[in-house]
Amino acid sequence: MTFLITKLRKILFLSLAVFLLNIGLVQLAQAQAPLSYSKGQHVEPAYEGWKRNDDDSLTFVFGYHNENWEEEIDVPISDNNFFSPGNRDRGQPTHFLPRRNRFTFEVDMPAGWDETEDFVWTLISPNGEIRRAYGSLNTDYIINPMIIASETGSLGAGISSPESRANIAPIVSVIGDGQRSSRVGEPLTIRAHVNDDGLPKPRATSIRQVEADTEAGGVEGLDQAQIKRSRLLRRPGQATVGKTNGLFLSWNVYRGRGAATFDPPQSKPWEDTRTSANSPWGVHWSPPPIPEDGIYEVKVTFDEPGEYTLWARADDGGLFHDTYLTVTVSP
Repeated sequence: MTFLITKLRKILFLSLAVFLLNIGLVQLAQAQAPLSYSKGQHVEPAYEGWKRNDDDSLTFVFGYHNENWEEEIDVPISDNNFFSPGNRDRGQPTHFLPRRNRFTFEVDMPAGWDETEDFVWTLISPNGEIRRAYGSLNTDYIINPMIIASETGSLGAGISSPESRANIAPIVSVIGDGQRSSRVGEPLTIRAHVNDDGLPKPRATSIRQVEADTEAGGVEGLDQAQIKRSRLLRRPGQATVGKTNGLFLSWNVYRGRGAATFDPPQSKPWEDTRTSANSPWGVHWSPPPIPEDGIYEVKVTFDEPGEYTLWARADDGGLFHDTYLTVTVSP
């Protein structure tokens, strides 16, 4: 009897020890988990990489990560948003959309630039946080279309295919004058033409995704609700962020203070992974219909007067092309 009691005590002691250890591990994991914020945080400028052009000139590519999920931050060209050395304004945004925005803009380096010198983008957010991105010719930062497609999630890391290698970026062009005027509260109609080669084909980003969708009810004309439920429960199939391939055009504010409303609502060009987020990185997103004539029409309404630069990105999933429109909004 004494032996059994002693053994039972040992079992209870070990069980309690394992229980407390599990609690400690959970608390440690929670303490180490990255925090997520809706507002009040800073913007982190990002150096994406560089490429050498056919004429042997250089182009640096930058993006950013707005730590907020909801707040869009404005930082005008000033001591709080500038490049150095040289011209402080290199075409960088002053209106920052939420979360990770990759390959947002390019800076063509002037002839005679000292290639041993760092090229710095300094950004000071409204909360006072100072962040810098350093452009350099480090070979680890050489970019090409396959790297862009991989980094944005169209392809898995280190993966390519004949289709992805043949893909050519879409071309978007504004129909009409590149400078417009409008008034607060009055919708302004914008028409843009997008030309694309149809690659990559609109589909999930991996064979595993297609197979899993088929097992969940098929891909064409079957139970889409069941497919979506299956995607929600599925573990990620690649190391990089996942993205659904398919052509879309998205208009957003690039420069200018104040809110603007787009009708119809635009697919997000940033990595919003939340369910039903209207983002190619979201689980439930599917490419919108492509107009037969390739002409996309949107109405934009401004809440405040000022000078605005609107940014249009045509994205086929793997590659993209940008254009801009300047709008002067009066009261």
